[in-house]
Amino acid sequence: MSTPSVLQFGTSRFLQAHADLFFAECWPDQRTVTVVQSSGDPSRVARLHALANGYEVRIRGLSQGKPVEEQRHVSAIARGLIFGTDMAEVQRLVAEQADILLSNTADAGFRRSAADAGPALDPAMSYPAKLAHLLRARFEAGGRAVQIMPTELLRSNGAVLRDLVLEAAVAMDPAYRDWLREEVVWVNSLVDRIVSEPLHPAGAVAEPYALWAIEAQSRLQVPCVHPAVQVVADLGVIERRKLFVLNLGHSWMVSEWLARRKQGAVHVRDVMSDPDWAERLRAVYAEDVVPGFAAAGEEAGLADYVETTLERFANPYLDHALADIAQNHAEKLERRIGAFLSWAEENGDTGAKPKLRAALEEK
Repeated sequence: MSTPSVLQFGTSRFLQAHADLFFAECWPDQRTVTVVQSSGDPSRVARLHALANGYEVRIRGLSQGKPVEEQRHVSAIARGLIFGTDMAEVQRLVAEQADILLSNTADAGFRRSAADAGPALDPAMSYPAKLAHLLRARFEAGGRAVQIMPTELLRSNGAVLRDLVLEAAVAMDPAYRDWLREEVVWVNSLVDRIVSEPLHPAGAVAEPYALWAIEAQSRLQVPCVHPAVQVVADLGVIERRKLFVLNLGHSWMVSEWLARRKQGAVHVRDVMSDPDWAERLRAVYAEDVVPGFAAAGEEAGLADYVETTLERFANPYLDHALADIAQNHAEKLERRIGAFLSWAEENGDTGAKPKLRAALEEK
């Protein structure tokens, strides 16, 4: 497998401890990634330069019940560019060199900007609008295939980004828009790793668990062969497990925490260190959650996933504050617990599920 040329939009600590770390472990003697800082935030310039000098990722947590504390050096990044001052070089790389465009731009990156209506590429544009202009130069240069891999936390993120780029290119050449739709490879994926804190000027602290689940398609180029990178036929099962086990568990904890008037716990790990509380969480999974997955025919492997989730919750090194999870609590309850109850019932699980319903009613 040849080493792909990766152009990465975003300098987030998540990518530093996720995809960039994987690339470094797959290709230890090669610098495969060029990072583009697209936010214009001057506070991140030092980070951008430090990325190209190599940085450390500290892996801290539990794995199969045993403490893990490791330090890994990441040297996959060749250089860093700033979208405004280095825009011509970014354009050249997209047109001529990049095999994969990778992004993690947060919610703001996909949000429309007033600059999107402009006739020429502008650093103030949203990420989809930037892509609409950048990829046009590649199309005009002959249209060599390129793979777009967003890691933003949106369902069907590749398809969502494709549609946003097509919308931004609505006034452009119809042949170019056909090329965007039919020739560019838009990849749906789901990423999962808790990256708890940054290191300075670059690097991060992350848990041992890591996943980059990539939905299979005919022209997919797998970015690297790595234990955390999984190609799957259907992301739906993985998405439901993450939402209805890990995320649901977080929101159930917060409901309990609020009902206790915030006494006795600050972090997720505090819940797991309270034997009574931890046992009630296990009962939620066993009595309320597992039957829903069983009714849907998705019970295979679920027990292991639940145990892994509980181990992640118990990570003694992770400062995952319950107060942070409690933000937008009512909305999260509907999306996680309310949606699970509806999904389980649609699949024939008519159990009462009193623990989950009690949490939902307390919002």
